[in-house]
Amino acid sequence: MQTASKKVINGWAMYDWANSVYNLVITTTFFPAYYAFVTSLDNFPDGIHFLGRTYVNTELKDYVMAAGFLVIAFLSPILSSIADYKGNKKNFMRFFCYMGALSCSLLFFFDKSHVYLGLFCLMFAGIGFYGSQVFYNSYLPEIAAEADMDRVSARGYSFGYIGSVLMQMLGFGLVLLMPENPLALKLTFLMVGVWWVSFAQITFNVLPISPQSERNSKTNVLANGFLELKKVWDQLVHLPVLKRFLSAFFFYSMGVQTVMLVAIDFGIKELKLANTKLIITAVIIQLVAILGAIGMSRLSAKIGNLRVLILTVLLWISVTIAGYWMHTETQFYILASLVGLVMGGIQSMSRSTYSKFMPETKDTASFFSFYDVTEKMAIVIGLISFGIIEGITHSMRNSLLALMGFFIMGLIFLLLTAQKAKKV
Repeated sequence: MQTASKKVINGWAMYDWANSVYNLVITTTFFPAYYAFVTSLDNFPDGIHFLGRTYVNTELKDYVMAAGFLVIAFLSPILSSIADYKGNKKNFMRFFCYMGALSCSLLFFFDKSHVYLGLFCLMFAGIGFYGSQVFYNSYLPEIAAEADMDRVSARGYSFGYIGSVLMQMLGFGLVLLMPENPLALKLTFLMVGVWWVSFAQITFNVLPISPQSERNSKTNVLANGFLELKKVWDQLVHLPVLKRFLSAFFFYSMGVQTVMLVAIDFGIKELKLANTKLIITAVIIQLVAILGAIGMSRLSAKIGNLRVLILTVLLWISVTIAGYWMHTETQFYILASLVGLVMGGIQSMSRSTYSKFMPETKDTASFFSFYDVTEKMAIVIGLISFGIIEGITHSMRNSLLALMGFFIMGLIFLLLTAQKAKKV
């Protein structure tokens, strides 16, 4: 196949521009800072009571996010099946986009009297983000030839980082205009929802709808998604390279995604950093991540995807070790820059490497559904593990060090993949 036109490629990448503001503003900087303020010991000296138990504030947030990822892991095969049956992935991508954007905007009403509202909006924002992402990712092999997948995938992430930094700067401007006023953060949450919906229209206007001749005629569409996952699972027996790569992806995703979701919480609780410094740190991470995504894409053309991923996981192991011993603000900035460098690279490279290892098939949604379910279950395990260890030891440092084991397992499976794979 030929790579789609520049208009389609850029339109597809614009969805990263649209929805990446959720990743940066909601999960990475502004919401963690606001959540720490609202649920501080001053407001909840005994912890947060929920379902008959008392939790450390960040521990409860980890569990709520994990619940959202568990919902997505369950829903994505069903939704992929329905989308495949209808032949219009775009409509389902649009539905989850609107769900996520609305949930972000409703965080405007989150305060100490409405903690549960804030947590549930956080969960549904994540469901909207990742629910739309499974359809977005499945377009990659449909619009890009194999030789162009790394470049197109990296373009999407690069667009996302640039867009999210611009949104971040708008929010930062509000914080400077209204220092110490929570309204600045609330308005930022509202703007995230508007940004997400508005720029997503560019994507929805250019992405193609599958022609009637290519739409599958299926019955029992609700169960079919799980049947499709079983078919993918059965095919993995005959695809040893893909099976080993997915095993590696499963383990290192436990570490990567968890670190990305809790990094700012770590700066707030363990290093007592001010909100403005955390916001600046997040901007640095995103800017470095742009270079990481582009740089690792180019490096992969010279030494291969798997070698780049092996190098990246080794760097992630170093991050967890250094994070355990980190105590100063300067150390945090240095480590945050390293996280940004490897964050963009490993996400972009994982997606394109998986696309290359996939067998030739028109049913790309099922394979990407399997990919997304694998990632979401990894995040559930990573977040729950992180929360449990923090709840028991009351230290995020111990939780961070425990993630190193996940990275080591991912590294082992990457090395096993490299033994069997052709040069990729």
